[in-house]
Amino acid sequence: MAKSILVLGDSISAGYGLETGKGWVTLLQQKFHQKDKSYKVFNESISGDTTAGGLARINKALIQHNPELVLLELGANDGLRGLSPKLMKSNLAEMVNRSQKSGAKVLLLSMRIPPNYGKRYVDMFYNVYPQLAEEMNIPYVPFILEEVALVKEMMQKDGLHPNAKAQPIIADKIWQHIQPVLEK
Repeated sequence: MAKSILVLGDSISAGYGLETGKGWVTLLQQKFHQKDKSYKVFNESISGDTTAGGLARINKALIQHNPELVLLELGANDGLRGLSPKLMKSNLAEMVNRSQKSGAKVLLLSMRIPPNYGKRYVDMFYNVYPQLAEEMNIPYVPFILEEVALVKEMMQKDGLHPNAKAQPIIADKIWQHIQPVLEK
């Protein structure tokens, strides 16, 4: 029986603006098919979702998929809406706790927000991810769009969402972090 991996995220993971099957989550599933057919990736991502929305949905997703690994890619919309980084951290921590209680390992996928939100808020926002990873002793992937966010040819016209060219780069970056987590 296949082991499952749950992706709980927002538009970046849902494949906003992309043709079906072109997002990084689908590419990740293809990598598993090539290397280890015992894993199935389930994408429970919703465009526009916040950490509060993810927290409201996580129990159902954990029961439905019984994942060995949860990839948490939430927070960007909290930041874009100017919501409290403290609340975002609390919501992410609770999702990590619930995932771990269900028996899943967690990999936190970190995001950044544009600098026009001001250095103080941007820093508070981004620091949630490494702080949470350290406090909860879980691995995290530094800004998953690092190699693509500032490359105009890899972003959609809105400047926030990566296009199809960027998806393999994102999938490769996340894949490199998944392997050590699954081997533990």
